Amino acid sequence: MEWAASLNEYDKLVIRMNTPRVVIDNAVCDTATLVKVDSARKHGILLEAVQVLTDLNLSIKKAYISSDGRWFMDVFHVTDQNGDKLTDESVISYIEQSLATSYAPRPNGFTGLTALELTGTDRPGLLSEVFAVLADLQCNVVEAKVWTHNRRIASLIYVKDEDSGSPIEDTVKIDRIIVRLRSVLKGDNDIRSAKTAVSMAITHTERRLHQMMFADRDYERKSSNPPSSSSSPPTVSVQDWSERGYSVVNVQCKDRPKLLFDIVCTLTDMEYVVFHATIDTDCTQAYQEFYIRHTDGTPISSEAERQRVIQCLQAAIERRASEGVRLELCTADRRGLLADVTRTFRENGLSVTQAEVSTRSETAGNVFYVTDAAGLPVDPKTIESVRQRIGFSSLKVKELSTYPKQPPSSTRDGGVGLFSLGSLVKRNLYNLGLIRSCS
Repeated sequence: MEWAASLNEYDKLVIRMNTPRVVIDNAVCDTATLVKVDSARKHGILLEAVQVLTDLNLSIKKAYISSDGRWFMDVFHVTDQNGDKLTDESVISYIEQSLATSYAPRPNGFTGLTALELTGTDRPGLLSEVFAVLADLQCNVVEAKVWTHNRRIASLIYVKDEDSGSPIEDTVKIDRIIVRLRSVLKGDNDIRSAKTAVSMAITHTERRLHQMMFADRDYERKSSNPPSSSSSPPTVSVQDWSERGYSVVNVQCKDRPKLLFDIVCTLTDMEYVVFHATIDTDCTQAYQEFYIRHTDGTPISSEAERQRVIQCLQAAIERRASEGVRLELCTADRRGLLADVTRTFRENGLSVTQAEVSTRSETAGNVFYVTDAAGLPVDPKTIESVRQRIGFSSLKVKELSTYPKQPPSSTRDGGVGLFSLGSLVKRNLYNLGLIRSCS
């Protein structure tokens, strides 16, 4: 099929001659800004477009995606973090310039830093041990993201040498970091699956976290945490549309920021191409449907593969769905700050389910989601005790975050498929003249 291993010379010429056309329109829709993109098609182009928008923390409320032959057409309905249309000219200009380029990968990595990649079995206090090792080895943590899912942990930690302020290039020191961190990750029972890597490469942090957890096969593992009364897995179905040679993926779940990125990222890294899609949100619910094929042009061919796609997409959605109390730390940065803060969490029986660390102009701005050691809600008295030790003005409670339960629906019995939500895309394809009937 046409999407074989690599682009031939004619494909490359088409891409060069057909620079993406971008139109940003605030007049058509009363509630959102329309971002329209027309471009020559290539593998990963949808992910790159979505990545540009989500890296700006924009919400994609609706989207219509179609790839006809060698051409790719997108319409995104986006709002800012407050749910308003885009009015900042600098943001609009950035979107136009970014989407109108050749879609080169845009990492949100950090130059001049060393990236540490960690995966292993999650346990209470693990993050405290990791940061304690880095402090002991004179590694200054500048940025970090930590995800946990199904009792697994993946983390990207960007560090520099504490004394020189430069990337860590000393091979002896790098080896010491790897050995010490791997020992911490192994603990007493994770000898085989604990992994530590050091990289100088610039990467897109969140995409890399997805890749790390996917490689760790977190989607096959079952969480040992007690089920929350407010949690329910997202509904994902995969059906065949043999008439057109597509596999149809439907997703219904709670809407949240970066949901589309997480799904498209997973499909792309699993070597699927999205040819058509419709994205819609209804109050707090998201409905997403994708018509996909392998990169060689074939649809999903077996029940085992179908189940794997379902598991992987459910895992991709759940990884970012933080549970627990959101704690925000804002204070002057200092040596050993993260080690001290996370040790205080551990000593008070708190488990970190997700973390985002950022240092700007000598100020640490960190976010932690915490539960108790069993994964249950934390006693408010414990939170106040932790805040007292760290500093009430430095550590603030912002919100409770749980993955909301899906409301009862007739589509949750497996009927989310070609003849229910599928009608959204079928109607879109009919309007584009790609099929004869939308009934």
